[in-house]
Amino acid sequence: MSDWDGYGERDARGRRDDGYGRGGGQAQPEGAQRMRHVQRQPQQQRPARPPVPPQAPPQGGRPGYGVPQQAQAPGSGYDSGYNTGQVYGRPAGPGGPGQRPPGGPGRPQGPAPDWRKRIKIGSIAVVSVLLVTGIGTYFWADSQVRREVDLSKVIERPKEGDCTTYLIVGSDSREGMSDEEKKKLHTGSAEGKRTDSMMILAKCSSGNTMISLPRDSDVEIPSFVGSQSGKKFPSQGRRVKLNAAYAEDGPELLVRTVEFNTGLRIDHYAEIGFAGFANIVDALGGVELDIEQGFKDEKSGADFKAGKQTLNGEQSLAFVRTRYAFAESDLQRTKNQQKFLSALASQAATPGTVLNPFSLYPVMGAGLDTLIVDKDMGLWDMGQMFFAMKGISGGDGVSMNMPISGQRGGNLVWDKAKVQQLVKEIQNDQKVTVKGQ
Repeated sequence: MSDWDGYGERDARGRRDDGYGRGGGQAQPEGAQRMRHVQRQPQQQRPARPPVPPQAPPQGGRPGYGVPQQAQAPGSGYDSGYNTGQVYGRPAGPGGPGQRPPGGPGRPQGPAPDWRKRIKIGSIAVVSVLLVTGIGTYFWADSQVRREVDLSKVIERPKEGDCTTYLIVGSDSREGMSDEEKKKLHTGSAEGKRTDSMMILAKCSSGNTMISLPRDSDVEIPSFVGSQSGKKFPSQGRRVKLNAAYAEDGPELLVRTVEFNTGLRIDHYAEIGFAGFANIVDALGGVELDIEQGFKDEKSGADFKAGKQTLNGEQSLAFVRTRYAFAESDLQRTKNQQKFLSALASQAATPGTVLNPFSLYPVMGAGLDTLIVDKDMGLWDMGQMFFAMKGISGGDGVSMNMPISGQRGGNLVWDKAKVQQLVKEIQNDQKVTVKGQ
């Protein structure tokens, strides 16, 4: 009988080598062999497991993380016992095994954001807000201004020049002030109002010029039309102090008197009283000023030492009103007024104030309701006036007193020749060369 029975060869001891667990003894690998067919017995079908309710994730974790899931054959209830292919520690998501779930850490799925579009939309929104705010502020501020001076009532006016001219007046009006405020600001309780300071501001392309008009200036009251009565009053050749014109018939007669005695046309008029002046300074947080020489005056309440200091509203009013502490009382006071107004304009007309509504609104609210201007003066003209004053404080222009040639009865007499030259230079928009006191 042959040693080969289809299941392997026998060794020297007669044992059969069936090829399982050992290699063949031949030098060459064996060829393919037919494997015995094993018939799997039918397995009894297991009953379907009830669905397992979702469990709460462990503390600090997310659902499904760290728990391997078993797959079941759909509809059969048969558990294969094999893992679904899910990577341990991460749930299987829509993107396949091992992918981050939507909303998880990392970059979200979907197209990248269009930053150019977002920046464009944001810019449009910011510009729209600024535009609406600016328009609203303009109409609010415009409604606060008191346009009470009618320059059309001024007769026999000089010719128009190339520069824009403003007559700026500080009055001693105590309108709206309580007795306590009058006492605090040392204003007294006189009825009516008078001009406490007067100056001409010429805004020219050749350079801005601020000319103080001493209240004790000797001037002639010309013919005029009454601002209230409409009646014409002929000239009587009366010579008075300049501030008497305002006391007699208000701003219109003051403008008429200044134009008649200088020959310079006034384009706009602006006036502010005691209370408004002090309130503006306080709203700005004070005005820094370098006082060259200290002085004291009981009537105005002034008590200053030399050097740089920040003046509040009360101190500022005392500074511009003091006259009896100086030898040249009225002339020195006008110089102080020019110096202070330039510093005030320089600090008010800054981006920190103009562009900051928390600073701009209080400043405008403090001064606009006490500011009296002519009927043709708009907010743009006011802004131009302020920036012209700021330019002078920055060296872009000159400030001076009206040239004086002497006195008459205690009043200051203007130097006619110098005044005529000064007016001519302003009318022709030429650089001012005239020197004042």
